[in-house]
Amino acid sequence: MSETENRTPLLRVHDLHVYYGAIHAIKGISLEVYKNEIVTLIGANGAGKSTTLNTIAGLLKPRQGTVELEGTVLNGLGASRIVPKGLSLCPEGRRIFQQMTVRENLEMGSYTRPNSEIAASLEEMFQRFPRLKERERQIAGTLSGGEQQMLAMARALMSRPSILMLDEPSMGLAPILVEQIFDIITELHQAGTTILLVEQNAQMALQVADRAYVMETGHITLQGPAEDLLHNEAVQKAYLGS
Repeated sequence: MSETENRTPLLRVHDLHVYYGAIHAIKGISLEVYKNEIVTLIGANGAGKSTTLNTIAGLLKPRQGTVELEGTVLNGLGASRIVPKGLSLCPEGRRIFQQMTVRENLEMGSYTRPNSEIAASLEEMFQRFPRLKERERQIAGTLSGGEQQMLAMARALMSRPSILMLDEPSMGLAPILVEQIFDIITELHQAGTTILLVEQNAQMALQVADRAYVMETGHITLQGPAEDLLHNEAVQKAYLGS
């Protein structure tokens, strides 16, 4: 989006370095997400995509660099203090509360909101995800994989984030369910949700995104409009199977 040059990023990551012990996992990456965008981060397994999201969310501490949300530096706050500031992560592997009901999972997602707002948020999620309404009292661990992914996304949305981060939302799902999940991502975007998407299915991710970054071994090696990267020969060869 060319107009991003004249706007302030909603999320700004600058010169981020993250280590696991002696392993230098993230090596000075910078990225930006603007309001009402879908930005995708693609790359091979082990490139550092999930580590990047987990660091932005406060689950990992960077050794160097800054993470800013609407101009507020998030470094050192920790996940529990970052969520109320407007950033929510739907984690890889869904991480729903298996023994709780669908409704209880959603209520857990709203812990940062005033009690007076929870009923309206629940109703909004049930309208957006009718399948969850049908299974409101069902134990979450008994849901199908696609339903569990819907629940994880809805739970993340219960905090009414200004930016939603999705980590591998299509992982382990049948192709028809992958299409459903990406339809939901598109609908959320059209409804005004800003999204940072990490996704192994590079083809689908680039089709729904506005802009994209390509990660390799802790570095960002390419960035630009998603449509350009979709037709980039190197990206096609490395990630799109063509």
